[in-house]
Amino acid sequence: MNRIDRLFGILTLLQSKKYVSAESIADKFAISVRTVYRDIRALGEQGIPVSFEQPKGYFIVHGYFLPPVSFSSDEANALLLIENLVNGFSDKSIQLHYSNALNKVKAVLGRTHVERMDQLSHSIKLQVPPSLNYNFDYLSHLQRAISSKSAIDIDYSNSKGEISKRRVEPIGLVFYAMNWHLIGWCHLRKEYRDFKLARIITLKETGLPFQKNDHIDIQEYLKQLPVHY
Repeated sequence: MNRIDRLFGILTLLQSKKYVSAESIADKFAISVRTVYRDIRALGEQGIPVSFEQPKGYFIVHGYFLPPVSFSSDEANALLLIENLVNGFSDKSIQLHYSNALNKVKAVLGRTHVERMDQLSHSIKLQVPPSLNYNFDYLSHLQRAISSKSAIDIDYSNSKGEISKRRVEPIGLVFYAMNWHLIGWCHLRKEYRDFKLARIITLKETGLPFQKNDHIDIQEYLKQLPVHY
């Protein structure tokens, strides 16, 4: 990789994360930490306000406007391939958002690339079992609740068909046993519970902050599941 491509790659990496350490940049681009320092200085000389906060790492100063990201045809094709996985393994809300995002990608590509992508889309198919028909639209709501650390209210049907109202503090989403599962602290049961999304009847974002402030890390919870990650 030449230096121009590497500088652009570092800029893209900084755009995608809140903080990036010099060591992680060095590992990603197979360069020394000293070279990272020189590259960061070069970005600054081009007017890009890269700052540093100890011990978190480098970041782009908030409010700086960066031009739209450009995509190569191979990168756009990779996103097109992922679209099939999104349609097969996510719910209606994520499918809609991904479709909108992919349209924005196509908007910055040339007409020739778009035409090739459209042709390629007809040549990539994912055979999905009928059981993977996630006929709900909760994933986007749950992502917002998890990231904002706000509680949700759900009507939930258990394996016996019994329906109960739950207030849940969601800590993570897990896909296992061919289903999406919500992991969260249940106010009713006073413990962490595993809710299968297909059994959620209604879901409402309350906007209320978590009451419990010492939630288990989702990675620790995964160790309790009957599957290996």
